[in-house]
Amino acid sequence: MYAETSHENVESCLTEALVIHASHDLRLDPILLPDPGPDEVQVNMAWGGICGSDLHYFSHGGVGASVLHAPMVLGHEVSGTISALGSDVKGFSVGQDVAIHPARPCGHCLECARERRNLCRNMLFLGSAARDPHTDGGFRRSMTVKAAQLHSLPPGLTLRRACLAEPLSVALHAIARAGDVRGRNVMVQGAGPIGLLIVAGLVHHGAKRIVVTDLEDFPLQCATRLGADRCYNTRHTEVEEEFDILFEATGVPTALPAAIGHTRRGGILVQVGMFPPGDIQVPVAQIINRELDFRGTFRFDTEFDAALALLAERPEIADILVTQQFPLRDFAAAFALAPDRRQAAKILLSLNS
Repeated sequence: MYAETSHENVESCLTEALVIHASHDLRLDPILLPDPGPDEVQVNMAWGGICGSDLHYFSHGGVGASVLHAPMVLGHEVSGTISALGSDVKGFSVGQDVAIHPARPCGHCLECARERRNLCRNMLFLGSAARDPHTDGGFRRSMTVKAAQLHSLPPGLTLRRACLAEPLSVALHAIARAGDVRGRNVMVQGAGPIGLLIVAGLVHHGAKRIVVTDLEDFPLQCATRLGADRCYNTRHTEVEEEFDILFEATGVPTALPAAIGHTRRGGILVQVGMFPPGDIQVPVAQIINRELDFRGTFRFDTEFDAALALLAERPEIADILVTQQFPLRDFAAAFALAPDRRQAAKILLSLNS
């Protein structure tokens, strides 16, 4: 059976899970469901969002340097309802709806000591092949997880919307890396799910003007609904202005020179999209002579509760971003549609159907 890296408990029964065995080899398999240990809970899973990394595992058998060496349960954008509590768990109850923070930092490395837990060098992250054994994810009917990873839902927030707390946390962390965006002119290059959620976060944080670019019209329509002031399909129209802050959210190496060129002198360029592994060509001279502040951003940490609160305050963010949903048993159709950016933004799996 598959590695259950978050616990070493006695297995009690089986549950069904969406397991990636290799590229283009995705199966619904029975896996062991351990009873919760003293500091763990058991959760009946409700919803899961398909992320770009899930699609990379499906298409390529890995994400960057994280390559599959064994079957692994996918999924890290998940929510559900508590079904059992470990003996030492306080503050939660059976029947309570929760969102699951996918990260388990070690707590003792240099990065954790500096309160940069998202950069933990020993991180366990749901649905990730970065470590051996791999860390199984949340696309399953039920799972056992550390209670410390659970977050209560704000009043009025549904489980369906709550599973978007993870990608929204990524967006909020990227905005935090940029600093104060209030009153600033901002461009988001790339209107994938994270780019769209950056738009929503920029609106929330008071950006003065938000411009979004993409190569497809459909995500740009979503960006407009989320509050973008102007959208450009750069297949047809060139952007001819510069911005105080630019978020590069495509992860396409050939898009970086344009991002540099559209960041004003002395401005801030936040690299959100993940480039493929290996060397890429970067016009470093332009970064230097324009005196740009080039900042990386990776995952998130404490933004999770802020993301839940924002989803409760502005439920339309989730309603605009989620374009389709499928029962877990129809995973093949969901994974076939998810890369089609002409009609899909965020696709959800209903994990108990």
